[in-house]
Amino acid sequence: MPSSDSALPATVTSLRNRAVSLLTAAGITDPEVDADLLIGHVLGQSRGEVQAGSILNRPISPADAATIDILLARRGRREPLQHITGRAPFRSLSLNVGPGVFVPRPETEQVAQLAIDALRSMPDPEPIGVDLGTGSGAIALALATEVPHARIFAIENSPEAFSWTTRNFKEVAAENAILTFGDLVDAFVELDGTVAVVISNPPYIPADAIPRDPEVRLFDPAHALFGGPDGLDVVRSVSATGLRLLRPGGVLVIEHGELQGAAIRELLAIDGWRAPATHRDYTSRDRATTALRP
Repeated sequence: MPSSDSALPATVTSLRNRAVSLLTAAGITDPEVDADLLIGHVLGQSRGEVQAGSILNRPISPADAATIDILLARRGRREPLQHITGRAPFRSLSLNVGPGVFVPRPETEQVAQLAIDALRSMPDPEPIGVDLGTGSGAIALALATEVPHARIFAIENSPEAFSWTTRNFKEVAAENAILTFGDLVDAFVELDGTVAVVISNPPYIPADAIPRDPEVRLFDPAHALFGGPDGLDVVRSVSATGLRLLRPGGVLVIEHGELQGAAIRELLAIDGWRAPATHRDYTSRDRATTALRP
């Protein structure tokens, strides 16, 4: 990466300034955050340590500087930061991610909270939670680790995603979490009528819609994004499976797009669910709908 000071020894300061400039030009929303995280990934440092190194103008070895420049070029092409580092934070977890699996988003942490709160409110000594279409395993593993007295079951039907899910389940090693490969339509028939909470972050983008963010459009698997002509094909399957799995009074939690709340409330009401309600995310956009099993 050419620069006017390329002949000078690299420092955290010079490299960070160059990184922020490059990522800003590439249209990255939080260029300073991404610059710190990429530099820290190579140096084995936290974001705070990178910022301290920048203030103190600490040197960087030529090898590390070259590696950072390569990673910055990838991020400048809008490759997801999580693909570059191989990790994605989710609540208290750090998960393995990469091509073929949907990268968990911060807004989904709030959706998971709805299910966590519901599980904690149940009188059952071992409430059962089910994550339909678990992807990286983010939601299921959050439920398992944050509600340790619950039993969590997760299912995923994408072979590409399932390899990442398996790695995360093995790494987190939550003894109360069970992972299965299969279709959510037929999920866990042995649990019919016994489940306390069903949660899903299904594909919900309409087939003819084009995702705004290049990271989503170019890198997230289509299998995890598109949900048929109106985006609700898999939501309908989640509704049917949820009615089968949940016991009376059980809670359904579905993540969805910001304009789909009314349609999903109507869909759930027609299917016979009680008290469908839509919840907003950090940005005050509709993000999830809950309902109760009659």
